[in-house]
Amino acid sequence: MPAPRADAFAALRIRDFRLYAGFRFFMTLASQMQGLIIGWQVYDLTRDPLSLGLVGLSEAVPFIAAALYAGHIADLRNRKRIIFGFLLLLMVGTLLLFGFSLDLGRFYRAFGLIPIYAVVALTGIARTFITPAATALSAQLVPRELYPNSSTWNSVTWQVGAITGPALGGLAYGFFGVRIAYVMILAFDLVSIGLLAGVAGRPALKSDQDESLGRRLATGLHFVFKNQILLAAMSLDMFGVLFGGAASMLPIFAAEVLHVGPQGLGFLRAAPMAGAVLMSLFLAYHPPMRRTGRILFAAVSGFGASIILFALSRNFALSMAMLFLSGLFDNVSVVIRATILQLATPNEMRGRVASVNSIFIGSSNEIGAFESGVAAKLMGLVPSVVFGGGMTLLVVAVTAKVAPLLRRLSLKSLR
Repeated sequence: MPAPRADAFAALRIRDFRLYAGFRFFMTLASQMQGLIIGWQVYDLTRDPLSLGLVGLSEAVPFIAAALYAGHIADLRNRKRIIFGFLLLLMVGTLLLFGFSLDLGRFYRAFGLIPIYAVVALTGIARTFITPAATALSAQLVPRELYPNSSTWNSVTWQVGAITGPALGGLAYGFFGVRIAYVMILAFDLVSIGLLAGVAGRPALKSDQDESLGRRLATGLHFVFKNQILLAAMSLDMFGVLFGGAASMLPIFAAEVLHVGPQGLGFLRAAPMAGAVLMSLFLAYHPPMRRTGRILFAAVSGFGASIILFALSRNFALSMAMLFLSGLFDNVSVVIRATILQLATPNEMRGRVASVNSIFIGSSNEIGAFESGVAAKLMGLVPSVVFGGGMTLLVVAVTAKVAPLLRRLSLKSLR
């Protein structure tokens, strides 16, 4: 008799998880809109790829600096309240950007890009504290047997927001102007706060309050670095994104290679997310519980190859297709890594382990943006992205060699 089919909507049948997923969607929608608008404004002012790369670095430095402490706080304090407080800080940043945009040219002549970089750094601090608290809170909302399913739906809601955000940001910027775009971002932030408010509160975890901060941080690091599967999965994703990410250079591709303007940039930014959503829906029905490691390595290889082909394309439709495939392959890695993280981590350490994961994964997007900017400045736009895709393929080969446990992994064995 065939095995019963998994309930693809199991996690969504839990009210608190539905509200949490809605909160993630609107928060992502707002942040992705803001990221696209900042990128276009910076490039429009400077026409310099390194200036775009410095946007990523401005967010990454405070993110990395505060990440371990943020994870420590997420394991000691009420996680929902942490998210609330730093969502408000994100809104302060958006209000400042709105103010700068009232006369951006004057601000740029007086201060250069320093005000924008400063707000991006503020955003990085807020995201540092939101990420481990939100990751740990998600695991408190569903039973353990639904972790693979909840990881898939977390990915779906994030990716749908990441599709809609750039497209909506580009259209709003192109047709209605930057001020209306920032007002929309503020409205979406308010909706995310309202949805999070509906999630029933979870008390702060009982913990050894007498344990020193240094000891608690060291415990989280030790847990990750002694676990070959967890460490290799994080490293594979980190270096894949670090070298293979082309998102920060998309304003240049849109303006100078494909000639499609801010509206086209929105669709280019959305294309990887569209592929990711399609893959997420597939994984909801067919979770990669067997031969998981082999699937992971194949997916990251596909991501690197699609980035190389995107860089070589001069056709808008082909470029969209390659970005779509990059998101499709990347999402396999996202879901597998998130599931490993939830299954392998005890609840009282989830904040700290999630913060280590965020250093590996979250900051790699911003450091990758800086790397892409520097490489484009030194090598030229297209060669730099081809080089990055090739480095991703090299990372896959090296990781497969040095991490046999990940290569042989089946998620079924971790449940």
